[in-house]
Order: sequence, then C-alpha cells, then structure tokens
Amino acid sequence: MLKQHLQQKLLQKLSPQQIQFIKLLQVPTVALDTRIKEELEENPALEDPSLMTQEEPKGEYDDLNDGPEEFDGPAEDNSMDEFNVDDYLQDDNTNDYSTNYNNSDDDEEKKETPIAIESTFFESLQEQLDLVPLSDQDFIIGKQIIGSLDDDGYLRRPLGSMIDDLAFSQNVMVEEEDVLEMLKLIQSFDPPGIGARDLKECLLIQLKRKDPSNPIIVKAMNVVENYLDEFTRKHYDKLEKSLGLDSEELKEVVNEILRLNPKPGDANQVTTKQMQIIPDFHISNNDGILILTLNSKNAPELKVSRSYQEMFEHYDKASSKDKKLKEAVQFVKQKLDSAKWFIDAIKQRQQTLLKTMNAIMHYQYEYFLTSDERKMRPMILKDIADKIDMDISTVSRVANSKYVQTEFGTFLLKSFFSEAIQTENGEEVSNKEVKKILEDCIGNEDKRKPLADEKLTEILKERGYNIARRTVAKYREQMNIPVARLRKEL
Repeated sequence: MLKQHLQQKLLQKLSPQQIQFIKLLQVPTVALDTRIKEELEENPALEDPSLMTQEEPKGEYDDLNDGPEEFDGPAEDNSMDEFNVDDYLQDDNTNDYSTNYNNSDDDEEKKETPIAIESTFFESLQEQLDLVPLSDQDFIIGKQIIGSLDDDGYLRRPLGSMIDDLAFSQNVMVEEEDVLEMLKLIQSFDPPGIGARDLKECLLIQLKRKDPSNPIIVKAMNVVENYLDEFTRKHYDKLEKSLGLDSEELKEVVNEILRLNPKPGDANQVTTKQMQIIPDFHISNNDGILILTLNSKNAPELKVSRSYQEMFEHYDKASSKDKKLKEAVQFVKQKLDSAKWFIDAIKQRQQTLLKTMNAIMHYQYEYFLTSDERKMRPMILKDIADKIDMDISTVSRVANSKYVQTEFGTFLLKSFFSEAIQTENGEEVSNKEVKKILEDCIGNEDKRKPLADEKLTEILKERGYNIARRTVAKYREQMNIPVARLRKEL
C-alpha cells in the first residue's frame, strides 16, 4: 500500500563560486599560470592586460546593476555593425576571440630554460641495432626485444609471448633459440646490463665486461652467481665463511658489486618530466623580524573585458528584443559573471594563502628564525584553522600543495605539522624533534655495529623521551632509514 508523507531535510550545497574557489585553492603556483590561461581561452570576457596588443579603455565590471554608461552615436553604431549574434551563440569552447590577444612570447617566456634534445633509451638501443649487419628476420626479432624492454632496461616478458607476437603481428615464425641469440646480442649493447631478465643476470652481464683476470672480479661474480640472497640481506658473516675471505677481501668484493648499476635503463632516460617546484611564499629574516611575501605569480592582473561590458549594456537597453537578441544578452551576461567570479576566486585564494601561511609562520616563529627543528612546536591542522577561523579542510588544501622558501631551504607546508610528544617532565614537544635526534644518532653510529631500534629507544629514554620501540621503528621508516642490519657496512 502506497503512503504519502512529508519529510524535511537540511542540505548544504556549495555554490559554483565556492567550488571554483576550492579548486583554485589547491592548485600550486607552478600550475596556476596554466589554469589561468585555460580560463582566458574559455572565457572571452576575461582579459589579462599583459597579453593585450593595445591598451584597453579604463573601466571595471564592478556592478552590472549600476546602469548602462552613455555612448556617443557613432561608437554605438560601430559596435552594432561589428557585433554578430551568431558568433556568440556558438559552443563555449570556440576560440575565435583569440585574435584579440598577442600570441607572441613575451620576454619572460623567452627566458625559459630550453629542453635539451636527447635520444631516449629505446632510440639509443635501436641506433645500436641499426649498426649491426643482420638478416631481415633477426632485425625484426631485435626490434621486438627492444620494444619489450621495461623502462629500467629489464626484459620481463616471457620469450614464448614474444614468439607469439612475432607470429601474429609480424607473420614471422621463429624458434626460442633465435630469440635467445638476438637477446645475447642486445645484452652486449650499452648501457651494460641491458636486456637482463633478473637482477642476477644484470649484474653478471656488467661483471663479465670487466677484467676477467682480476681476482676481485672473479670473486664478485661468484657472490652474484651463488650468494646473491646473502649479499642483499647483508649477511656478511655467512659470506666470509662460505667464500673463505677475510673482512678486507670481502669489503673489496662488496664495493665492486655496489659500483654496478641495478637499473641500467634508468641511467639513459630523458628526465624532462620532473616537476619544477616554485615556492608559493617567501620568508626572509630582517634582523630577527620575519617578513612574509606571496609569490607574485599568485597575483595575476586580470580584468573583465570592457568591450564585453559595453556589448551587454548596449543590448540590455535596446528598445525591442527578439528571441535571438535575448539569447545574446544572456550569453554575454553569463560570460561576464563567470569572469567576475574567477577574478574574485583568485583574490580570495591570495587572501586565504597569506592568512594561512602567516598563521603558520607565527606559530613556528622560533623555527623560522633559527632553522633548528628542535624549536618546532607541535602543530596540527586544527591549531591553524582555529587561529584563522577557517575550516580544517581549507587549511589542509593549502598545506598539502604549497611550498615556502626560507633562507635555509624550500619546504612543503605539510612538513611543519607534527604530533605532540610528552617528555618525562610533562613538556610537550614535536615529534620532529625526536626524529631529528634519531637521525643524528643513526648518522653518527658505527656502521660496522649500527644501532638497533631497541638501542635507539634506550637513547631516547635517557634523554627524557618515553617512546615505545614500535614508535621508534615507525619514525625510522617515515624517514626512509632501513633497519640496523641493512645499514651495516664492512
């Protein structure tokens, strides 16, 4: 049986302007310029004065409700002749208006670091293959092997799969022996170790290119061939007993192996995809007074198009309006509103960034003055959110994607947040302080007898930090420091 009833719900929805602000807030400085250019391309009512070919008349789109401005007769007629309603009723993605901008590079853009033209890892191998006199079939097999290599230079694809690929895609029937023969050829290419199917084979290929009469090379090959697991686990005592070596001989063998490249493909990769870090803030120390500035790239000079405002005012005050004219007015108004919202969102972004960073700077004032991590106070997102009267999620968006440049380095804001640890005398300190002590202890340890987590825990307790061993292990892992056994050196 169907029943009808009333239900009252309280829902909170974000406006388009709020959504736009949130998206802009989490965009780092390095990507903000791209985001602004995208908006300029999508919205012809938004302008960047630095890109204009000629100076625009002064004026801002402050409030459309203030009423239309007065126009001279000829100017009004010209705008009527030039304005085509159909042009502005096309899809929003059109970029016909791009001719209004100066598309030539400015001086700043011309100073960008040029990208060096390099051969990629695969192109280098292909060039070496081209120099070898081969039959058509062997050449095709060689290309197939090169194309099957991973970025680190290893061949992890089964030979049977490559044979099937050659049969179905190239119509070339080959045996496994044919592929193995070509694989040995490619393994002779540079960089050494290329085309290996596992770490052992990769290291052996490199060792076999060295002097075979050198006893250290012979012993290193024996270690890689028969004791690789003990070597990677640093069970040096077992290696000394198994190989009949003293500690000095084993040290020479280990050093020889450590000089090899376990990922030969990575050494020849083009590294143009590395992301450049541009600091969002700068903190300078002026005789004990910290000065915070926002990167100028976060404050672009954007404005609403004067010509679009004039179009709207002209058609909005027209005496008679047909359907097409009303659509044109609505389109232009939508673009004007969108431009105004974007400019407001950019300004709100600037204010939020400065407000958040200023609160962080004052909270960690002693640290920014001294660069001593022991001066860093425990600080969580809520501490800053309460200070600036904003939501924790807003502070999180700023902290997770923004960088600050100081006189002692450039840091992600998130790195200044830390948990509190209570010392024996009841004082609360940052876990950054504990991590710094751990890092110093491990850095100064005897590498022949590295400090275990239990010993590190004892050292901390002696200094007044009552921390469990598992917490010490967690902090060590967060700093990407391996366990004591793997830090051992001969």
